[in-house]
Amino acid sequence: MFKSGFVTLIGRTNVGKSTLINLLVGEKVAAIANKVQTTRTAIKGIVNRENSQIIFTDTPGIHKPKTKLNETMIETSFGSIPDSDIILFLIEANSKEIGKGDRIILDKIKEAKRKTILIINKIDLVPKDTLLNLIDMYQKEYDFIAVIPISAKKEKYKNIILDEIEKNLKEGPAYYDMEEYTDQTLRQLAEETIREKALKVLDQEVPHGIYVEVEKMELRQNKKGEDIYDVEATIYCLRNSHKGIIIGKNGEMLKRIGTMARHDMEHNFGVKINLKTWVKVKEDWQENDSIVNKFKLKK
Repeated sequence: MFKSGFVTLIGRTNVGKSTLINLLVGEKVAAIANKVQTTRTAIKGIVNRENSQIIFTDTPGIHKPKTKLNETMIETSFGSIPDSDIILFLIEANSKEIGKGDRIILDKIKEAKRKTILIINKIDLVPKDTLLNLIDMYQKEYDFIAVIPISAKKEKYKNIILDEIEKNLKEGPAYYDMEEYTDQTLRQLAEETIREKALKVLDQEVPHGIYVEVEKMELRQNKKGEDIYDVEATIYCLRNSHKGIIIGKNGEMLKRIGTMARHDMEHNFGVKINLKTWVKVKEDWQENDSIVNKFKLKK
């Protein structure tokens, strides 16, 4: 019997959702950085197993919205819950209580009455009794089909989670080709890769205000007959001062971002990349409907 279904991964910002989805999928589908709001849209990752196809949706972290972009991110996260067959609710092991953000998510899960697996991440940071108290606290709130304590960076938890999900799926078809691991286009993956590298190396005040747009992505053959993608991308930022930081002294910061992104893309795409990047100021982009609409949940 072949099973399939849609699984939404939801949690507060910076709890490790993108790290977990990349672990489960076994490929880089979501940007990872040690900063809040790294994921801005619902990213699908596809896991093909012998008897099942699991379609994961990694959602933006729940946070207090301050712009149209933030509001859209929250809508995207909560909008994915009703369409899920199973929810993975990710929390941190060092939580002493059910905080405001987790409480909001829990209420949405209760409202949707969906099968939910509670994933407790970063268990290496707390003693066992703290973990047991946290499990007891959450089990009193909702009838989870499973509670799985993990460290999202460790491979050994991958099949434990996938087996539990597969066990709770219904019989169904493969919705995507069995060779696919994401519904994102190469262009979108390139944008995510560049943004991730920028998030990793830039100063604290800059990351939330950047947006990457790939304007050109063309495949050609070089003189050796090898395939090569010409990629041209613009990094948009909110202020002139941010532009200076992104470019860096003698262009060193932008060069570093580009080199890191190119190496990652070549590894993930399996093809040579010729990457060119520019930086432009677009002060209102977080309130710009034409840009913000790109982050809305695609049904």
